[in-house]
Amino acid sequence: MNNSIFHIISNCRICKKDKLTNILDLGKQPPANSLRNNLEEPLHFIPLSIIHCDNCKTVQLKETVNPKYLFSKYVWVTGTSSTAQSYSSFFCDEVLTHLPNRNLFIVEVASNDGTFLNRFKDKGHKVLGIDPAKNITQIAIERGIPTLVEFFDNKVAESIVLQHGKADCIFARNVIPHADNIHGVISGMAQCIKDEGIAIIEFHYGGNVMSELQYDSIYHEHLFYFSLQSLQYLLKKHGLWAFDYNVSPISGGSIALYCSKNKRPETFKLKKKLEVDKKSGLNLKEKWLEFSEKCFDHKNKLIEIIHRHSSNGTKMIGYGASARSSTLLNFCGIDHRHLICTADGNPLKHGKYTAGTDILITSPDSAFSKNPDCVLLLGWNFKEEILKTIRDQYHFKGKVILPLPKDPQTIQL
Repeated sequence: MNNSIFHIISNCRICKKDKLTNILDLGKQPPANSLRNNLEEPLHFIPLSIIHCDNCKTVQLKETVNPKYLFSKYVWVTGTSSTAQSYSSFFCDEVLTHLPNRNLFIVEVASNDGTFLNRFKDKGHKVLGIDPAKNITQIAIERGIPTLVEFFDNKVAESIVLQHGKADCIFARNVIPHADNIHGVISGMAQCIKDEGIAIIEFHYGGNVMSELQYDSIYHEHLFYFSLQSLQYLLKKHGLWAFDYNVSPISGGSIALYCSKNKRPETFKLKKKLEVDKKSGLNLKEKWLEFSEKCFDHKNKLIEIIHRHSSNGTKMIGYGASARSSTLLNFCGIDHRHLICTADGNPLKHGKYTAGTDILITSPDSAFSKNPDCVLLLGWNFKEEILKTIRDQYHFKGKVILPLPKDPQTIQL
């Protein structure tokens, strides 16, 4: 194993203190998007575990993998999800309610294929995306979304301000938890916006991870599992103040936190949510240790269901080859012996194999042509979208295993 690919931290990434408590060890796993074209290609298995900082209360990954190894050739494309497409319209309208009614300059960090920026562009606003994945940014550029192929930090922010001026709004959706250089990213976001501008950070909310046992959201790309309190601690270090939030349907429960340089009054909704977090014990390491125990219980329950179907000769496929499905499959030991293939709507993944579990990823058409008896819904966080597809398009009548949220369950279609 080449140790230059990853290192283990001994100090909190946010406050730099060394008061860290081990929470959950998911074993050695390959980076979730290490999808191979053939099984002869080398694969790196890297420890995967989370820790809790007793000082600033941030739950984070113990391991840091070199971001160039993780993100240079990304395979998540926002536009392939109808949920994301629909949410992008709502998100745009919601953001504009917080901004003056004039031509605006909107910047997105980790803009992917430009799906979200396109909504602002269609309304006549100037847009700019920043994303390091060359293969995905090409899609955005071809759609007419100006995009810098870069890892965003304060140096890139300085360059943007020099070339384009300061932005009315900068947003980063489900990327801040991916940033090892998180202080550089937050500092850059603050630097990019006008004094009256806003910054929006959408992140997979730690409260959902804990309450719904979403351990599948823990993977090497995803370094942080923020509560509102722990994220606010970080933002204040860079002169940003949270004033409102919205709930997002993405990733099984995300929060879009609205921040400003000028200290806007906190909404009642935000104050109430902070109280709920505190009462639930979301920032306490003891609650996270309880979460860890429940994850192992959940693993045993899911394995029992899968083995019961396998031993009966059930023909089973997976649906959804997302990063989070990789964690679930590897942690639970579900592999090509149990699933004949995994369906996914993203053509960039077709013909590849899941990381570490060697399940062939195919188009949904190909997967359902095999006449499966049972579907393991790995993309459970897009449950309604996927169930509609397999009912209406493939007329599937059989069992569907929902591994999460909370305890696994089986439904009959």
